[in-house]
Amino acid sequence: MKLVAVLLLVTFLCTSLSGRASDSVEPGANPSGTLVNPLIASGPDPWVTFRDGFYYHMHTTGVELTIWKTRSLAELSEAEKKVVWRAPAAGPYSHDIWAPELHYIGGKWYIYFAADAGTNRTHRLWVLENPSPDPFQGDWVMKGKVADPSDKWAIDGTVFENRGKFYLVWSGWEGDTDGVQNLYIARLKNPWTIAGKRTRLSTPEYPWEKVGDLRPKKRTGPAHVDINEGPAVLKHNGRIFLVYSACACWTDEYKLGMLTASSRSNLLKRQSWAKSSEPVFWKSPEASAIGPGHNSFFQSRDGKQDWILYHANSKSGQGCGGFRAPRAQPITWKPDGTPDFGRPVAAGQPIPAPE
Repeated sequence: MKLVAVLLLVTFLCTSLSGRASDSVEPGANPSGTLVNPLIASGPDPWVTFRDGFYYHMHTTGVELTIWKTRSLAELSEAEKKVVWRAPAAGPYSHDIWAPELHYIGGKWYIYFAADAGTNRTHRLWVLENPSPDPFQGDWVMKGKVADPSDKWAIDGTVFENRGKFYLVWSGWEGDTDGVQNLYIARLKNPWTIAGKRTRLSTPEYPWEKVGDLRPKKRTGPAHVDINEGPAVLKHNGRIFLVYSACACWTDEYKLGMLTASSRSNLLKRQSWAKSSEPVFWKSPEASAIGPGHNSFFQSRDGKQDWILYHANSKSGQGCGGFRAPRAQPITWKPDGTPDFGRPVAAGQPIPAPE
């Protein structure tokens, strides 16, 4: 849920709470040892991390932060879940709780999320901390806003480590007005503090990144919106792949693009990153996967296989609401060492689950 007016948030909440997501492809019964997409009926902006034998899943709910805990993502629909934080009634992080990510850093758990004070222009990134080894236990404490000195509009924060340093990547505005969402990077001094200024890594430049003018009815803002958002990091053999979502989520053309850098380069320099001129993952109507995007990455339990987790609609025109459901499939690697995401696996088709 990005760059969407209050009307879209209301639509999302109504869809989720009324069960209208049942109009999409329903998760099927899983034969033993297999996974069937979608994993659950609704779950925009899915995130997953693995630790101590459990997969921990989060996604956008709009009003709170919920963690799912399971031994197998194939059983996500039956997983234990817990609301670990609820937005206050008012204040700078009281509305539009989007794209939460759960990270384990330095022996503590952190949840990064976007929130605002009731208007889209006030969206910023926030972080909670929990020292418990189990994120279902202990207390989640607000550490505050995560912002560089410019303190501009920001959503979709993700954190990764490289050569002993931690970095934050997010989607934001260059100034104080809507119209273009870029990807920015900054180094973290600690999990809740940015060290130094941000660097712009990517701005929408190719036609396939700039499908954004088919706006929802009554949406306020500019006539056209160009979007890079939802960054996620995949590391492999000395390279860092920054995969992001392009185009507006209210269109069917939401898709994934990619930036690539050497792990030994200066990641704060734009010149260190090469941008792919073509999308790396896009819609497949025959697979009932429309607008696939805002992904995360994880590995199988044995650490031998890389997987992508992303959301998609099952039908055209379903937009940014609760019809978006999480789906997972394995990644292969090309001879040149870059990831091959393939095409979306068809909804309802059993595939071998992560081992």
